[in-house]
Amino acid sequence: MAGPYPERIAPGVHLLTVGRGVAASNVYLVRSAGGPWVLVDAGWGSSAPRIEAAAELLLGPGVRPAAILLTHIHPDHSGAAGTLARAWEVPVHVHADEVVMAAGRYLPDRSMPLDRWVVAPLMGLLPARRREAVEAAGDITDVVRPLDPTGVVPGLPDWEYVLTPGHTPGHVAYRRRSDGVVLSGDAVLTVNLNSLVGALSGRQRLAGPPWLTTWDREAARRSVNALAALRPRILAPGHGRPLVLGTGEPLRHLAQELTPAPRRTVRGAGRLAPGQVTRGVLRPPRPGVRLLRALRCR
Repeated sequence: MAGPYPERIAPGVHLLTVGRGVAASNVYLVRSAGGPWVLVDAGWGSSAPRIEAAAELLLGPGVRPAAILLTHIHPDHSGAAGTLARAWEVPVHVHADEVVMAAGRYLPDRSMPLDRWVVAPLMGLLPARRREAVEAAGDITDVVRPLDPTGVVPGLPDWEYVLTPGHTPGHVAYRRRSDGVVLSGDAVLTVNLNSLVGALSGRQRLAGPPWLTTWDREAARRSVNALAALRPRILAPGHGRPLVLGTGEPLRHLAQELTPAPRRTVRGAGRLAPGQVTRGVLRPPRPGVRLLRALRCR
């Protein structure tokens, strides 16, 4: 929903989309029956006023959440977490494997392709003071707390978290046991951000996480299978519209789709002499073909 009022997608679960176009990101206001409410994910750094206004419209003035829960620490999901947590005086909970990322610094062993190819080189060009200021703006170490290792979710006794690493090392999804509502973060999306056409059109379809911002693709694929085993009834992603599933079969198909095809090889192909016939040996596609494949909306 584009407006300020959150959209109800299930009992006690409301969706607010912040940002526009390919930068759109979902946050969720979740409340247990008769209990407190929590915020799941926090959008971009500029999203705090919109989230505060939505919470006031939905829950009334001055009704603070019990906690902020993050599926993972990336700027489009944790951006406003520090600002909101300090204003509301509540903790931000992430999986223990994600805590080290709360400082907002570049970590080579936690980096994704976009970090290595773009972010780190650009940060290296900044003067030291400017670089420190950028890192400090994303630092949420003062408010971050690790989630309970038993799977208990703060403020939501009828929910559990499920470890879904891959997009980040400590990525989690949140699941309500009673009716199969799953907040999947970026483990599974309903818009294909790996296709330029898919990202621009916003066409709804199940898709894996955006690979440019994914830490471990194989772990991410396994996490799709882990979510399939939960048989989610409603899948509420970090990007895209919520989707009614009812079974885990569509997610199992997605996991198969994300499995890399085995490479074809020809026995002894590496020993071909110049001028020998090379029919049957796979060659890399021409640059134009690679571009067409990248643009294809799957």
